[in-house]
Amino acid sequence: MGMSEGYGPTSWDDAIATIHRALDLGVTLIDTADAYAFGHNEVLVGRAVAGRRDEVQLATKTGIDRMGADTWALRGDPGYIKRACDASLLRLGVDHIDLYYLHRPPQNAEIEESVGAMAELVKEGKIRHIGLSEVNGELLRRAHAVHPVTAVQSEYSIWSRDLETTVGEALRELGVALVAYSPLGRGFLTGTVDVTALPAGDARRRLPRFRTTDNDVIADAVRTLAETKGVTPAQLALAWVQARGAHLGVPVVPIPGTKRVKWLEQNVAAAGIELTADEAATLDGLAARTVGGRY
Repeated sequence: MGMSEGYGPTSWDDAIATIHRALDLGVTLIDTADAYAFGHNEVLVGRAVAGRRDEVQLATKTGIDRMGADTWALRGDPGYIKRACDASLLRLGVDHIDLYYLHRPPQNAEIEESVGAMAELVKEGKIRHIGLSEVNGELLRRAHAVHPVTAVQSEYSIWSRDLETTVGEALRELGVALVAYSPLGRGFLTGTVDVTALPAGDARRRLPRFRTTDNDVIADAVRTLAETKGVTPAQLALAWVQARGAHLGVPVVPIPGTKRVKWLEQNVAAAGIELTADEAATLDGLAARTVGGRY
């Protein structure tokens, strides 16, 4: 998303170069959505993977019908989902989507109707697997009864652990993987974000956690431990998310977003970092200190 909107200035050329470098380094999951910059991001991703489609598990989403910069509806009506899928295929320039998410629980349809439409897309060969985003356990179980759900995408990081109590049990029960978005706390856990100096176009200015300096103690704690371990704060934060699979009892796949090759390479290097029990315990306790909601 950040390659197209939300986090300051963007560069098409830098974004394409970053995705190409990700593929070169063995990254295989690319995640986008039709709502990101009104489809711009799907076009960008499609251009970046052209000629390398077989190297990628391509994920995109539908369900946030944007009518303006700050105006949208959460839709799940079958006709909308099917039209949106066709539009995503066109923008991406591909003949199928590997993992297709319902971006948020719909306001205008029951989850069974939405997943039923997605199941028809599976039968038609337009998508391979169904995902949901930001659902609770009840909605996941209801959806899974219509068609197997492969993955649930939710925000998950050192300072965002709500899903452990809202959907964690259902994930384990059904064997559904967790795809963790914003594993770096929207950049906050990298220790490079000054919440008092976010530029005017930065979407984080609207989020409660970024309207206070009370959370600086969390970033400071991550930075201190990272320095002791000889890694970057971002790498430490990613290592924590990756290690949570053993605790949650399901596969956990973090999807850190970045616009620059430098940060991409740093993120990829985190895959080889292991935490000691003491390090994990220190990081585990930080969520309780978070001030402000996610939205």
